[in-house]
Amino acid sequence: MSRQPRPVRVALGERSYDIHIAAGALDHAGALLRPHLRGKALVVADATVARLHGGRLAAALAAAGIAATVATFPAGEPSKTVATAETMWRACAEARIGRDDAVIGFGGGVSGDLAGFVAACWMRGVAFAQIPTTLLAMVDSSVGGKTGVNSAAGKNLVGAFKQPVAVVIDPALVASMDRREYRAGLAEVLKYGVINDPAFLAWQEAHAEALEAGEPAAVAHAVAESCRIKAWYVGEDETEQGVRAHLNYGHTFGHALERHTGYRTYLHGEAVGIGMRMAAVLAGRLGLLDDDGLARRQDALLARYRLPAEHAGSPTTVPALVAACGLDKKVAGGRMRFVLPRRTGTVETVAVDDAEAVAAAFAAAIRA
Repeated sequence: MSRQPRPVRVALGERSYDIHIAAGALDHAGALLRPHLRGKALVVADATVARLHGGRLAAALAAAGIAATVATFPAGEPSKTVATAETMWRACAEARIGRDDAVIGFGGGVSGDLAGFVAACWMRGVAFAQIPTTLLAMVDSSVGGKTGVNSAAGKNLVGAFKQPVAVVIDPALVASMDRREYRAGLAEVLKYGVINDPAFLAWQEAHAEALEAGEPAAVAHAVAESCRIKAWYVGEDETEQGVRAHLNYGHTFGHALERHTGYRTYLHGEAVGIGMRMAAVLAGRLGLLDDDGLARRQDALLARYRLPAEHAGSPTTVPALVAACGLDKKVAGGRMRFVLPRRTGTVETVAVDDAEAVAAAFAAAIRA
């Protein structure tokens, strides 16, 4: 492993933990996790990740004296269900995972969310660690303790807050990613610049081609900066009672698109990218957007990252999409809530009663 950079710290008092980010970190995952794991572990991974990288992780864990059993499931968002969680709980029983043992999420956001939920529920909570292998999971879902599964009612409505004991990120793993999956993760990277850090947004504009191409130095910087920003939000507001909700920028619209299309049309990051465009439109219609250039800069980066900016569907679906927003977990007091931009680096959570404005935001980004 190359010289170990200083870990990003998630400051949560006694439950604080480090995010270790370095090329080659997968081969040292056992040594990085050993101080935090007392017993054996169940590794929860999708079948594709297990095939590509499972051997390296098994060797790293064994070298550190961590006995591990791997439990796999079919790759993809449709596997993020209570039924899959039940399969993993049966795997915990078969591996005799006890209160002193751990669950390790190994893979993309589905693996991490699922593994965390399994760990939160098994024996009322066992230790949990994250080893993300996709860009989206590295910069977003592996950090912060949000875990859960999808249900017929909506995305991520069943879950728990379960902080990991450590996160191990090897940015070099993105080289093996499907290009579409990789680009989907760039939507979350873009989000951090828009909601929090104008300098990071400007950096992305200067390095968009390198980042889209997956150049290692650009990827490593984007992952580290994204984790730094995410760690700040988690430390300030662990259970999303206030400022952490800003991380949901674009997600209310995006989740509605995912649910309406049965989680089979868009990757999560693709839906979020379209949702970010819709959020900027809604902010403009409500008179909240102080910076007209922000929407143009956001759209330009979505294009440079080769992400969709429009939903391919019929305008007749708009009422159903608006209704789906009413099922989002950010709804409070029966009112839809959206994270909307004011200017670069400044967003706010807004309760919206104007269903026509929400419908117009959907319609503005629908391509028949």
